[in-house]
Amino acid sequence: MVIKVYIASSSGSTSIKKQQQDVMGFLAANKIEFEECDIAANEANRKWMRENIPEESRPATGNPLPPQIFNESKYCGNYEAFFDAREDNAVYAFLGLTAPPGSKASMKKTPQPCHMRQCLSYVQKTHVI
Repeated sequence: MVIKVYIASSSGSTSIKKQQQDVMGFLAANKIEFEECDIAANEANRKWMRENIPEESRPATGNPLPPQIFNESKYCGNYEAFFDAREDNAVYAFLGLTAPPGSKASMKKTPQPCHMRQCLSYVQKTHVI
């Protein structure tokens, strides 16, 4: 499965440029294979991206702006959704990928045993309650 990041190489918006760099930089740093699909230089890419973003994920007015992220033809989300997933250590799930062993996303949080009795006993011995 290849992650596809739809970008605009000639965007006049510094915000869009930074978001595109942020997504692609993160993917490269984490050795997640991806393909850049330029919607500014390739009309077919622009058309495909716009047609394949689900209706509920489209902006109320205008066209969806890059970066838009897909896993092959499955829509993952836009920059805001990517950012939220990254903050929650859930990027692999967001991308529809299995997290590599040892990554934060692959480590399940196991509840620690409760030592309440030991703590209470210690407090009772050391402090007047």
